[in-house]
Amino acid sequence: MRILFNQKLKVTVFITSLLVVIFLNKQPIQQQQIVKDLSLSQIVNSPIKGFTHDISPQKISNINVKNNDKSVFYSVINEWRKYQYSVNSNQVLKIGKLPNNPINFNQADLLTVLTNTRQYFQKYSQEDPDIQRTGILVTQGVTVKDILKTLDFMIVVLEEDISNKRTTRLQNPNFINANFRVIKWSAHNPENPQQKQLRITKYAAFIHPGSRQKTSTYNTPIYAINEEVSQEKFYTQYTKQDVLSGIYEPGGKEFGKVKPIAYLTRSGLEAALMQGTVLVNFTDGTKEFLNVDRNNGMSYIRGLKATAQTRYWYFKEVDAIKGYGYKIDAKISIKPGVTFAGDVLNIGLGRIIVIEDNQSGQKRLKMGIIADTGGAFLPNLYQLDFLAGTFTSERAFEQYIQKLPEYTNAYILVKK
Repeated sequence: MRILFNQKLKVTVFITSLLVVIFLNKQPIQQQQIVKDLSLSQIVNSPIKGFTHDISPQKISNINVKNNDKSVFYSVINEWRKYQYSVNSNQVLKIGKLPNNPINFNQADLLTVLTNTRQYFQKYSQEDPDIQRTGILVTQGVTVKDILKTLDFMIVVLEEDISNKRTTRLQNPNFINANFRVIKWSAHNPENPQQKQLRITKYAAFIHPGSRQKTSTYNTPIYAINEEVSQEKFYTQYTKQDVLSGIYEPGGKEFGKVKPIAYLTRSGLEAALMQGTVLVNFTDGTKEFLNVDRNNGMSYIRGLKATAQTRYWYFKEVDAIKGYGYKIDAKISIKPGVTFAGDVLNIGLGRIIVIEDNQSGQKRLKMGIIADTGGAFLPNLYQLDFLAGTFTSERAFEQYIQKLPEYTNAYILVKK
């Protein structure tokens, strides 16, 4: 009987141990290290025996490089700053090297956007805590201080090279590989796990005809919120469909709280809402840039056609194409060809991006900076939007972007 009891005990212990192992393996978020981006690279780990606590960003980087079996999970947040999901950073970011091909960009335009972005950090770091987020780059030991050092270095190099009337060293891949950490960015798309390369969509500032008064042709208003009620939140109650039904027009429920700053066609309005900036050629011979100011707080829904979206943006007159900014008067002035819109919460503002651009079988590289964002990029670890330029028509835009890649390898540069 004793022998039989011992055999049963051994079997019971074995089965119990096996069940414990299975249970632990089904708890990836609790049992793995989780990186929570708390603005200044604070690392929070689960209290599980065998894991190190209080890991610095540099130690996180060393873990990734030296021990491929060590998984570091980053907590992705959405545009409302709420936890969305966790991602294994090793599947998104890896140390790499730029291909030995020239890097193409307009030197003066890149310098302008770099400088404007750096000034945004200087002016608005207190008012806009989002730009203090390290994002997923914290898992590579990168801090916001590293990003600022990268911008400062690139600005100095460009200023020196432009003043000496020479091709900038930043177009030389050997110079980049010697002076920057090159981090290859692989796509993480929860809806398409097979996607490995980044998707590169394109946007533009379109030139649209319009009128300062409502006409039979230009009958769809673009509204700006009146300054005296700008602190009120009345506009968060109404969908785009509510707005277009006439609630702000004479006799409407909210008449007097906003003002029409332009009238476009309905298709012109949808283009302006999607692109964020529109250059209006008014019938009176004047021109004006209009840029999104604030929205009604309703989420953009991927896959839903534009006219059915409930999100609505209010605009304001501006002096240039504008990118990211926590308020309209603080938005960064940006240039086509060197600007990307992306996830500023999980990737980060001011990150320097290089993408491969294979045209006519020749591998080329393009460099730009994340200086813009949008609802479609929060969260989004698999896509960037390239500011292609200013176009008079969708057809001209489509013809131009056919030359650009749809999916490509992408790299993030950080000064060593």
